[in-house]
Amino acid sequence: MAEVKRHRPDLHLVRRVITRPETAGGEPFEGVSEAEFARRKVAGDFVLDWQAHGLCYGIPRSVDRAISEGRNVLFNGSRGILGRAWEVFPGLTVILVTASVPVLAERLAARGRESKQEIARRLARADYQIPYGPPIRVVENDGSLDHAVRDFLGVLQPESV
Repeated sequence: MAEVKRHRPDLHLVRRVITRPETAGGEPFEGVSEAEFARRKVAGDFVLDWQAHGLCYGIPRSVDRAISEGRNVLFNGSRGILGRAWEVFPGLTVILVTASVPVLAERLAARGRESKQEIARRLARADYQIPYGPPIRVVENDGSLDHAVRDFLGVLQPESV
């Protein structure tokens, strides 16, 4: 997503809040404790939140400002919250970035964040069906980053003029 943003600076890339140390790597995110996440949730700081893979994830309410400014917003979500996300963001379009199970297994192992058992659980969810809701565009991500970014950019709405 960072590479997509590099090509499309008009996009607002949301920085998620996650109950994982920021040193875990991957995307830029705000790492918080479970207690801090729960406090923020109760305070209404998240427009969307969910749990997956033993972690809590939140989309900060600050996303509302970017939307009110007419910006296109891009965030990494979960298939399990798509129905709710569609209710919160009626104009939502989903770009499902997917990879084959062998490629996904290799990538998960390479990042070194999950045990073999956790990877197996993630792979078991790889064919999770998308719930009702927004239109879905699919990007197959079995190849190079350049190829995936090109395909991702191809399914985005044209840059605003």
